[in-house]
Amino acid sequence: MAAHFGRRLRKGAATTAVAAAAVAALSASQAPGVTNEDDGRPAAAGASAPATDGAVDGSATGNATGNSPYYTDLPPLKSPDPSPSPSAGTPVSRGAAEAGIPATVLDAYKKAEAELRSAKPGCNLPWQLLAAIGKVESGHARGGQVDADGTTVGRILGPQLDGNGFALIPDTDGGAYDGNSTYDQAVGPMQFIPSTWAWAGRDGNGDGKKDPNNVYDAALAAGHYLCRNDWDMSTEGGLHSAILSYNNSQDYLNLVLNWLEFYRKGSHSVPDGTGGVPEHRSDEDSGGTHSPKPSDPPAKPDPKPHKPKPGGDGGSDHGGSDSPGPGPTPAPPTPPAPPTPPAPPTDPQTPTDLVDHLVGMGTGKLSAMAGDAFAEPVSVRAETKVGKSVAKIRIRFTITGDTDATFAGGETVATVATDAKGIALAPALQAGEKTGDFKVTAAVVGRTVKGVDFAATVTARAADTLVRTGDTPLSCTPGGEFADQVQVKATYKGAVADKVAATATLVKSADDATENDKGPYFKDADGKVVRTLTGLQTDDKGLLTLPKLYADDTAGTFLLRITTTGGATLTVELKVAAADSPASPDPSASAS
Repeated sequence: MAAHFGRRLRKGAATTAVAAAAVAALSASQAPGVTNEDDGRPAAAGASAPATDGAVDGSATGNATGNSPYYTDLPPLKSPDPSPSPSAGTPVSRGAAEAGIPATVLDAYKKAEAELRSAKPGCNLPWQLLAAIGKVESGHARGGQVDADGTTVGRILGPQLDGNGFALIPDTDGGAYDGNSTYDQAVGPMQFIPSTWAWAGRDGNGDGKKDPNNVYDAALAAGHYLCRNDWDMSTEGGLHSAILSYNNSQDYLNLVLNWLEFYRKGSHSVPDGTGGVPEHRSDEDSGGTHSPKPSDPPAKPDPKPHKPKPGGDGGSDHGGSDSPGPGPTPAPPTPPAPPTPPAPPTDPQTPTDLVDHLVGMGTGKLSAMAGDAFAEPVSVRAETKVGKSVAKIRIRFTITGDTDATFAGGETVATVATDAKGIALAPALQAGEKTGDFKVTAAVVGRTVKGVDFAATVTARAADTLVRTGDTPLSCTPGGEFADQVQVKATYKGAVADKVAATATLVKSADDATENDKGPYFKDADGKVVRTLTGLQTDDKGLLTLPKLYADDTAGTFLLRITTTGGATLTVELKVAAADSPASPDPSASAS
């Protein structure tokens, strides 16, 4: 929804002539007629289209909303600067509750910010700006009246733009978005007019559709719309230009800035459908025709007024003369019964309202080695109070704990809708390198019901088998060094066991794992004798190559024992012996 800037200037209620000139100058510098990468229709070189003509979106307004009305309620009076002019909005005194944003709507704003951070990093779009515009345009989709996919329960429509107090925009979409084949109407939680949505629309929830009635699609489209001219939201000029391109009105700019600063000071999630809807709109003092508020029921027509019979003055059977005729004075007509007041509006029940509890789908203790994917799935079923499954419910899975485990894709939070059987399956769990315990919690988005916790553990990388890579006997002479280094390969269940911790010790015997104090040895960095090596680790091929071995003056057969996390053990035999003497001549041989 957006106010008609020209109408406000004509009325003279919102701004002075000086302010009007300032806004006009700013508008001329950032009008939407400039090159638009999303639209693909560049403006003429050096041209700056006026705010009411030549807009890239094909409307007569040059902004996203067609100057539809918007909600003017201000944040609580404690809201930080900048403060708008008194005519820019209706102050309210509600407290921290105004900081609550419906869960799915808030999720949509944040997802849009994340995508724009990657797609257009120079824009620096904060999600709080989308929240501010969403608050002003639709009260966050009428307080979060959305289904599990983020689509509004019923359309949110502005008035038909027939020129009667608003812009004149004949139908551009054949009624596909707004149901009106005569004039356009602003549509959805971010109030796009169809001609703008035709090029600005985005698929924000990955369902293959661009639906202006879907809060994920609309929030992402609004983000791209605001960022389309390479404006930097971290600068005052870029921020103001972007907001004015959404609706070219100083009052609108001030109002959005108020909500932006309010949300920057803090906000929180509230269940879908429980958010408050603003009460005051920019068209309340307009002479134009406007649509009822989204929650208003259709007005019932007044009953037909009483009509006296022709020729009479109050229902007499006599006609013709104005003077009363003979006979008794006729009784006054019975007044019509007053119309029955319409029933108060009731919010439509969404599937989320039906959920009473979640049930874990039999997943036991979750466990995986560091770096591996968890084999066990995490899933829950959403049920009503009597145990019936509920489809299309958004379930949020959250990982908490001291490990670095994530869902596939690297996220620690994932939102999944339940299927036709009411089951939501979380993305696959992936263990990181940090071992320990963590928890996966499943909760209903937009409704406070008891969640389901799943305990999980990341264990150290392990090997169950060790083998030497060579079969050459390992030997040397006393005081010498072994020609070959010991190399082993680790596997786990037949697969390469990489990054597995290992220890190598020269032991006294097969039955005594105590470190030997004589025989072969390693050297540390300072050249000192070492007979136990710790902190070893296999490489990405599962191989472990030990440092060079040396021998003292003790001859004999010695044992090197290598062990890994997971219990794999290998004992290698080392021989230290004097070199063979030259062969003696055969005493039986005789000279020839």
